[in-house]
Amino acid sequence: MTTIAQRRSFNELVTRYWTLMSRVYNFPFVQRYIYSPAQTDTIRQLRDHDAQRIADIACGTGILAARIQDELASATVYGVDMSDGMLAKARARSAEVQWRKAPAEQLPFADGALDAVVTTSAFHFFDQPAALAEFYRVLAPGGMAAVATICPKERRWMRNGTGERSPAHFPTAGEMERLFSRAGFDVVVQRPVERPITPPLISVDWICVGLKT
Repeated sequence: MTTIAQRRSFNELVTRYWTLMSRVYNFPFVQRYIYSPAQTDTIRQLRDHDAQRIADIACGTGILAARIQDELASATVYGVDMSDGMLAKARARSAEVQWRKAPAEQLPFADGALDAVVTTSAFHFFDQPAALAEFYRVLAPGGMAAVATICPKERRWMRNGTGERSPAHFPTAGEMERLFSRAGFDVVVQRPVERPITPPLISVDWICVGLKT
């Protein structure tokens, strides 16, 4: 079982990592082949559900949040991240998105304040049951949560600097559906992210969408 101290230490490690990664995260190759397909699929889900108050969790340098703001022009969009480095680049990217510093497990929104919560390529870093419970809390009835992440056939755990197992893990597709259901969501989409091609060595990522009942 992961203790609060272990989770806090891991969150600090992740924050430092993404502050360093913010230097290369925006490179076109990285975005086009790794992140863009999941972001495009997520925007499609937002449009299908006519979401207007939207938060992108672990928003990084703000590429997805800014796309949502541009492509769903009437929406109010929030970008939430723990990394100061990422948020600095995000603020430079868009003055229309409202940027917030917070972890996925403690979102800075009132109960029922949002129509949609989305996250791409970051769910494996979260305390997943706690994050989904928080997504459920901040959504209005009928609101949607969309998670795009790598879902291997078997669970994969990351290792910390000492070689020990860290709190981060990649849930299988079945685990993802159970996590959503246990948080109270009605799962309406669960499938691989739509990609024109899958480059070699890129793991298959899935998108899971749940509605607050």
